[in-house]
Amino acid sequence: MADKKRTPIYVWIMMILIVGGLLGFGTGGFTGGVQRIGTAGDKDISIATYQSALNNQLRSLEAQVGSRVTFSQAQSMGLDRSVLAQVVTQRTLDNEAASLGISVGDARVRDEVLKNPAFQSLSGSFDRTAYANALRRVGLSEADYETNIRDEVARTLLQGAVVGGIPAAPAYADTVTSYLGETRDIVTAPVTPDVLTTPVPGPTDDDLKTFYDANPDMFTSLETRQITYAMLTPAMLADKVTIDDAQVQDLYDQRIDTFRQPERRLVERLVFAAQEEADAAKARLDASEISFDDLVEERGLALSDVDLGDVAIGDLDAAGDRVFAAAAGDIVGPVDTNLGPALFRVNAVLGAEETPFEDAAPELRDELATAQARRVIQTDAETINDLIAGGATLEDLAERTDLELGTLDFTPESTDGPAAYEAFRAAAAATTDGAYPELVNLDDGGIFALRLDSLTPPAVEPLDQVRDRLDAAWRAAAEKTAVLTEAEELAGQVEPETDLTTLGLTSTTNANLTRGSFVADTPEDFMRTVFEMQPGEARALPTETGAIIVRLNAVAPADLSSERLTSQAADITRQASAGIAQDIFDAYAGAVRARTDVVIDQAAVNAVNAQLQ
Repeated sequence: MADKKRTPIYVWIMMILIVGGLLGFGTGGFTGGVQRIGTAGDKDISIATYQSALNNQLRSLEAQVGSRVTFSQAQSMGLDRSVLAQVVTQRTLDNEAASLGISVGDARVRDEVLKNPAFQSLSGSFDRTAYANALRRVGLSEADYETNIRDEVARTLLQGAVVGGIPAAPAYADTVTSYLGETRDIVTAPVTPDVLTTPVPGPTDDDLKTFYDANPDMFTSLETRQITYAMLTPAMLADKVTIDDAQVQDLYDQRIDTFRQPERRLVERLVFAAQEEADAAKARLDASEISFDDLVEERGLALSDVDLGDVAIGDLDAAGDRVFAAAAGDIVGPVDTNLGPALFRVNAVLGAEETPFEDAAPELRDELATAQARRVIQTDAETINDLIAGGATLEDLAERTDLELGTLDFTPESTDGPAAYEAFRAAAAATTDGAYPELVNLDDGGIFALRLDSLTPPAVEPLDQVRDRLDAAWRAAAEKTAVLTEAEELAGQVEPETDLTTLGLTSTTNANLTRGSFVADTPEDFMRTVFEMQPGEARALPTETGAIIVRLNAVAPADLSSERLTSQAADITRQASAGIAQDIFDAYAGAVRARTDVVIDQAAVNAVNAQLQ
């Protein structure tokens, strides 16, 4: 019997081979003998450093775009290459710092470890257990982590030595601030077609031909795609879906709070820190010494800060009965609330509302039918896909399924019919001649497939076909030219002291305008033009509705002693100094890397990247 239980020798041999293979696998993995992806001088570039930098950059990218980013997507953007370059540069600087003898003592490393909040207990003191556990979770030993700190601090000292002697740039800041802080005082007056004493004469055939030839873009048709489509939406199928009365009643019961609204009030609540303050405020209101709005403003608040919106009696807790007993416009309180004593203003009384089942049923039935239609469509989609894969045409689909066939002349401006759907517009714009039909989902649960039958490229339409549009465009352009001409004549009459109203114009004065100011109803480059003008000069400029006359009344240099410009100059100085320092350090880091022997194990890099796929 003992012999029957003995394990055959070949089984032990196989187990030894398997274990040996697993051990070999471990020594080649990221937790075994291979711990680096390369070297920079005498410094190893660890796998952990590269992997951590990749993860950090990937999380940062996701935060920027607001959605998950796969590593493959990040690779297509070059994220892995930029991270590798960043890690290599850091290690070349670490190597440079070591070669220059820059280092820090154990006391500095100890201080850096002790002040890291990740290693502290709830009382705020250093916790060695937390220290060890945190390092173990990221695969680092204490020695490795402390070496990293030593390298990082040394690298920071090296960077400080390189850029520490860069002076500030006050002259640059003063120059920029002086430019940005200059101001102009102007007076403007719009000139409209009303100033024209005679109508613009109609165009001759030669005028139209000249305008037509000079503005081909105005008369060029859009690219038109002749599309055949097969579509099915929930609305198209809803009439064929049967909904039981019991289903409608059940949905009504589920939403009874929506259909039976109790009395509500539009209320504002002003809370005070103490009862005495609330009582004093109410006394002032009762004596008509102050309004509720002014009381809110006096507290440094806006009405939006105290607005509770429309509330039910239960939303107001202890204040509910008193507030609901008040009329619109009444101020109730002070009432003790969980936030403190408060005054309530009732802005409106909203009566109870109830929508009976009979009134709500049609809408609920449509909703249920639409939801059921969506489910039917999504169930049928698999069968329709099989038909398409089997070679069925759109016409076949329309015959054999509920899909409805249609045609459309599609342009980039199409928004009617099926082109009301963004998914349809995207598919119609992207499809090519002979492309295989593909079933696409719509936002409302519908589906469609389409085919490009032909494409008409953009072309200048014949003059005879656009004559009406051409005539209208010519007249509009001629009127704008006539208005601008009249405005230029009026501007020629404007002297430095001229009151523009004496010319039959409505004027507006604007003072202290900077280059970044905005003046409504002016051309896009209006402020640039104003800052090119001389004091007393007047110009006529074209606008969308006609023209505008502008006169420069005064020029004022920047007041560099003002609080605003002093602060702006300080910001510019900091930005300029930081930019110069960064440029110098980048140049230095590039030079260090160029003279440092860098070796990269691409197989190890690929292995790390593969783990993140």
